[in-house]
Amino acid sequence: MQEFTDEESKAIFKLNMRKRRKGINEFYEFKLIRKDGSPLWTLVSAKSLFDENGKFTGSIGMLTDITKRKQAEEALQESEKRFRTLAENSPDVIARFDRQNRHIYANPAAEIPYSRPPEEIMGKTYSELGIDPEKVKSWEKHYIKVLTTGKSETMEFHYKSPKGKEYYFNTRIVPEFVDGEVTSVLAISRDITDIKKAEGKLKETLDNSEKLVEERTAELEKAYNSLKESEKGLAEAQKMAHIGNWEWDVATDKAYWSEEMYRIFGRDPQELAPPYNEYLNYVHSDDRDYFENAAKKAVNGKPYSIDHGIILANGEERTVHIQSEVIFGEKNNPIRIKGIVQDITERKKSEEKIQSLANLVESSNDAIVTISLDGIINSWNKGAEYVYGYSAKEILGKSVSILAPSHLDKETTKLSEMIKQEERIHQYETLRLKKDGKIIYVSITLSPVFDIHGKLTAISVIARDITKRKKAEDALANIEIARKKEIHHRIKNNLQVISSLLDLQAEKFDNRECIKDSEVMEAFRESQDRVMSIALIHEELHEGGGDNKLHFSPYLEKLVENLFQTYSLGNADINLNMDLEENIFFDMDIAVPLGIIVNELVSNSLKHAFTGRNKGEIQIKLFKKEKAGNELSNDEEELTGKDTRYILIVSDDGVCIPEKIDLENSGTLGLQLVRILVDQLDGEIELKRDRGTEFYIRINI
Repeated sequence: MQEFTDEESKAIFKLNMRKRRKGINEFYEFKLIRKDGSPLWTLVSAKSLFDENGKFTGSIGMLTDITKRKQAEEALQESEKRFRTLAENSPDVIARFDRQNRHIYANPAAEIPYSRPPEEIMGKTYSELGIDPEKVKSWEKHYIKVLTTGKSETMEFHYKSPKGKEYYFNTRIVPEFVDGEVTSVLAISRDITDIKKAEGKLKETLDNSEKLVEERTAELEKAYNSLKESEKGLAEAQKMAHIGNWEWDVATDKAYWSEEMYRIFGRDPQELAPPYNEYLNYVHSDDRDYFENAAKKAVNGKPYSIDHGIILANGEERTVHIQSEVIFGEKNNPIRIKGIVQDITERKKSEEKIQSLANLVESSNDAIVTISLDGIINSWNKGAEYVYGYSAKEILGKSVSILAPSHLDKETTKLSEMIKQEERIHQYETLRLKKDGKIIYVSITLSPVFDIHGKLTAISVIARDITKRKKAEDALANIEIARKKEIHHRIKNNLQVISSLLDLQAEKFDNRECIKDSEVMEAFRESQDRVMSIALIHEELHEGGGDNKLHFSPYLEKLVENLFQTYSLGNADINLNMDLEENIFFDMDIAVPLGIIVNELVSNSLKHAFTGRNKGEIQIKLFKKEKAGNELSNDEEELTGKDTRYILIVSDDGVCIPEKIDLENSGTLGLQLVRILVDQLDGEIELKRDRGTEFYIRINI
């Protein structure tokens, strides 16, 4: 026999031969090698033989072919790993509940909305997790209905996580059966928050004045039935499948059971093996007629191989597989029937669960596809047919590149290579090509598929059609841009109207011979300048695309140019020196007060710094903190400090501001306004009179 075994089996054979010489009979699994090199698994039952002097003379044994069972076990393990991989990488929240409404499983995707890891969720109800009582009440209504009717339920609800984040979920509640009874339920929750927000904003913006860019995603993508992790220990239970042998004397109605038979049936080994009628008491009532018909055929010479349920003495229900063969006497009549019994309860449960998981995959609205390592499509569910338009018959065996637009023909290959390098691809958004030539947006998740030995054999791809969501987002963005441009345009026009009214009012006062108050005229002009500085901001924002980010340097150049035109100084030659960093962008909260500050300081220099002088210079600098070391002196760098984000310097070489003027208690409205606005920007200002007048302003943003 050793000629037909490998090294491991040879060692097992030698070990059992030593035991037989000692009178130890064995019942074990043994692998042989066929002539063609394929494995042949057998179940060996051996008995030692001794002569009258007690000397070992040999052994007699029986080999039963169990190759198909071993192959089925390996196939079941590989299928289990594939389904577990898909469940663990599902983007949806998957949870499982027992009949007491307690969590008995939660996938990794549940950690974020639950605000706790899966191990802290296990064994707890929603109430024990602190979920809102109204939400718990709604859940229990659907949960109880699924347990009672055995039919799936769908619910949609608004949820706020313990960390305060708000979600909208669409949940599919699916019953799980064991031996025809609902033993647990599976809840698959899809986060539809983005869809809900997009719909709400779209409705609010249009406000029934325009037709919705897209009809509301009326039929929210139904929560697809995804895979879940099978119970731990399944593989070990299958490897340790116990098999007992038995023999029944037809004439005497006496039976022989091995020790394993007693264990399977929970019977005391001290008792005799049960005769036929007593054995019938173990057979489940639903299977009794089925078993008796098989037994009658066996008595008539026909062997049988069946599965049936049994009920142990303690009331526990199990499932066994039984095989038999008939031994005929000299008159060709059956005298004995012998066979084996295997407890397949766990395998049956696993098969039901795996079938349930397979049904979930097949009924999903998402495309769930398996591709080989060289890019060939191996599996294709109904959801993939819905998303891409190809039937399984049309697509299986073809390259996955058929689904990519021409400009993305190499993208799938690159993503597959990333998976081979153990990188994760989760909810990657890209474009795909349908059978009818239509380009769609999809969100894809790629996951490795391993065999029972941990070797990468394929890649699973879950793809979700997000075309409607993308179109809704684009429409919303375009509407928002147009709305902002219109707002900036209207504000600019209104401010220009105010400026014109101030100008008309000043002209009215100026034409009255009874009123010649220069301070009143100055106040009108200053107010007009402040209004125009704000109007310029809205003009720039309107022309720049309508967002709320202002390119500040070009704005300052235009603002100061307007001030120079406003304050004409006759023959005075006033130079303007501007050193402004190019890529500085501010939002409205920063741009408006900073523009008014520059307006006040520059207009103040133009009005007062060069009285009685023919020439002069005004200098403006604006830069980020990182440039301080290259552009400032040591004193200036010490002033700006290490925490500065932006520095604004406005200076002139004209007449210094009098020492009696203090920034904290200035009597002029302009300087008071500057100090208030600097405080508003959480900044600091310093006035230096060393070389004319210099204002150093530090702004923290």
